[in-house]
Amino acid sequence: MLDKVVRFYKVIVGMEFESYDDVYFFYNCYAKQHTWYRKSKERYRGKLSCSSAGFKKKTDANRPRPETRTGCPAMIKFRLMDNKRWRIIEIELEHNHLTTPANANIYKSHKISDPGSKRPLPINGAVQVQTIRLFRTVVIDADDTEECGFGDTIDQGDDKLKLKLGDSQAMLKFFTRMQLNDASFFYSMDINEKGCLRNVFWAEARCRAAYSYFVDVLFVNTTSLTENYEVPLVVFTGINHHAQTVPLGCGLVSVQTVESFVWLCRAWLTYMVGQSPQTIITIECKAMQTAVTEVHPRASHCLSLTNIMKMVLHEVACLEACEAIRNGLSRAVYHSLRSDEFEAAWEDLVQSHGLQNHKWLQNLYEDRKRWVPVYLKEIFCAGMFPVDSPFQEYLRQHTSLREFFSSYDQAQQDIHHRETLSDIASNKSSCLLKTRLFFELQLSKLYTKNIFEHFQQEVEGVYSCYGLRQKSVEGSVVTFIVKEDVQVEENMKETRDFEVIYNSGDAVEVLCVCALFNLRGYLCRHVLCVINQVGLDEIPPQYILAQERYKGGRGRKEIT
Repeated sequence: MLDKVVRFYKVIVGMEFESYDDVYFFYNCYAKQHTWYRKSKERYRGKLSCSSAGFKKKTDANRPRPETRTGCPAMIKFRLMDNKRWRIIEIELEHNHLTTPANANIYKSHKISDPGSKRPLPINGAVQVQTIRLFRTVVIDADDTEECGFGDTIDQGDDKLKLKLGDSQAMLKFFTRMQLNDASFFYSMDINEKGCLRNVFWAEARCRAAYSYFVDVLFVNTTSLTENYEVPLVVFTGINHHAQTVPLGCGLVSVQTVESFVWLCRAWLTYMVGQSPQTIITIECKAMQTAVTEVHPRASHCLSLTNIMKMVLHEVACLEACEAIRNGLSRAVYHSLRSDEFEAAWEDLVQSHGLQNHKWLQNLYEDRKRWVPVYLKEIFCAGMFPVDSPFQEYLRQHTSLREFFSSYDQAQQDIHHRETLSDIASNKSSCLLKTRLFFELQLSKLYTKNIFEHFQQEVEGVYSCYGLRQKSVEGSVVTFIVKEDVQVEENMKETRDFEVIYNSGDAVEVLCVCALFNLRGYLCRHVLCVINQVGLDEIPPQYILAQERYKGGRGRKEIT
């Protein structure tokens, strides 16, 4: 009877049992319902494995028995907690071999869980009550009171999600609905020592498929945390081939600590099969910076420039010369071509307005290599400035968790619909060319409509460049100087010299001091001016981001 009840439950990290035997019994019932059996009842580090786990040792027997093990990874791990209950801490339910329903009852381990065997069970409705007592799982009473560690609680500690009445039930319904609609839907829960829900992560199959195309840059959006939204949402965000934001996974965190962010980042990385991005961009947060460094040690970590410039407006708003400070800072940040230029401009700004003791600005300057563009020239950011949450239309400061979950499907549909419409517009519409430059025609056939319109501004900007000259020649490497009158303030222009390095070797390289390609994902007007001058037949392929910017979509069948 109990094994019939168990089939309605899933093995979930965080379940708790009264004894080791209860863990064994539950897992064995689960295995039987799924037509496989566990290897043994041995208490080896609190682990129960499939009978096909591992491989037999080689022997010198004349007639060795045939190999039946396949190295199957299916198992559960559990440990004894302080409250003397056994808790599941790790699960793997996927097998690497076939399981046959017809053979479900031939295994020795399954025979003990039959009615009337070693463990007598009541033949009445009390069996379900007994099951609930055996383990703590995601079960909530109809009146929304807490029967287990996961639920709506009155005592809201700092290390668990602050759920209101009905939130946990809404979360369970959301996960159930998503799993029914998407067999590859994934979620993970972080349970604290008291058995209370602390952090949550989830992602759909579409998130992983999208990330396989847009793997270069990841933005971790924590706006909901910094602005004290009712829903403590963290959104892992990417940029698609139309320069639109797409979700790559979501999470809820109880507190903004290194521990919570490390757990969340690891959950995301696990779902993405351990593939870290080249660059990770976050909002300014020391705990998040530490977590990113720990989980993604090889990725470049940048801070959101857009967010920082917004914070600057807030920090200097009370100062007498706030407008002059804002203009001076914008000029230093956006128009400095070299690090020494920025540092000199910053020093002049600080001295002119007496900001030597402004602690926030001091801290910002010390972290300058993470957010000022002049320091990010070697880091690929692919147009991640600015980045808004893909759910911003559905999540406001006072939106409840239940409201967010109920609108989540619609939000995903709108995101998908927006991308589909952009694909159609890019494939059907022909771009209006504004020049006779060959590279405009070349990329009009490759770039999506939105990306091409941005690139076209650089093509038109070629005509604002002048005074092209060679500065030096060293073998196949030629350094050019391109002049342009740049608008540094509303009614003020300044003539700037842009240095462009052109290498005509086997693999053509062309680099500009403005580094627009790494920051935006397409070539700048200064590089285009040089390419036109040297007579290249076409833009080198390494400067056309094929996987992210091509027309024709990106494998729609794989993502939907």
